[in-house]
Amino acid sequence: MRDWLRFTVVGVLAAALMLALGASPGMAQSRAHVYLLRGLMNIFSLGMDTLGAELNKRGVYATVDNHAEWQALADGAASRYKAGSEGPIILIGHSLGADAIMEMANYLGQKGVPVALVVPFDGTQSFYATSNVARVLNLTQRDYAYMRRGPGFHGSLVNVDLSGDPKIDHLTIDKSPRLHARVISEVLSVVGSHRGTEPAGPDSTRASASPPSSVEGGTKAGPPREEAAKPGEATSVVSAPTAAATKTGDGTPVIALPERGAPSATSNAAAAPPHQSPATAQP
Repeated sequence: MRDWLRFTVVGVLAAALMLALGASPGMAQSRAHVYLLRGLMNIFSLGMDTLGAELNKRGVYATVDNHAEWQALADGAASRYKAGSEGPIILIGHSLGADAIMEMANYLGQKGVPVALVVPFDGTQSFYATSNVARVLNLTQRDYAYMRRGPGFHGSLVNVDLSGDPKIDHLTIDKSPRLHARVISEVLSVVGSHRGTEPAGPDSTRASASPPSSVEGGTKAGPPREEAAKPGEATSVVSAPTAAATKTGDGTPVIALPERGAPSATSNAAAAPPHQSPATAQP
């Protein structure tokens, strides 16, 4: 009788342990993680700290690190994603940090890990968006730093050209409250979809983050049109208010959204080939 009771207790405990170990990865919902990477010397991109703090206040887990740590961060992200504890993965970076998140997205793709959103703030060169990325929102004031559609990429890609805005330069772009508002809305949309809530759609997100003053053809800024690439299209950059959106040679939309009250200018320039090393870059 005593042996039977002992075996029963051991069996119940073993079953409970197996259930706990087997169920925890699948039953516990993974946590979204926003990785923010600073640029040169880890001191000139403090807008990433501000943006990370704002996301954490909204219940979104966000961490800020040095751009040089991107590969180690990606290895950790891949392990946690495959264990079922992390995802969706969102990457945001400024300057060399912007370059690093494009590299990080590509590296995660090689590991079979999807990336929900990538937001470079004024990277120093052009990169291809890889097939594992769902959306790229490139905020730039460099015509040679547009992001392009890579092989197998079927996501959404928008290059937001801010070069005509005198209030935006390389050292202030990461600190713009308006750009922060837009990025926060994009992140909340991704996280809300993951949690099964009713987030604002991407179109309403971009419209609400734009200034209400007359831009883009004399009307309130609306969502850019994201159309399929058309081979042979000319590359052009049109700053507000002359047009709502134009497209690069691969069909990627290029739009300009100046800061509220800032005068705009029109410029036309050819984009450099992806992942070109620009001699004039100021990281």
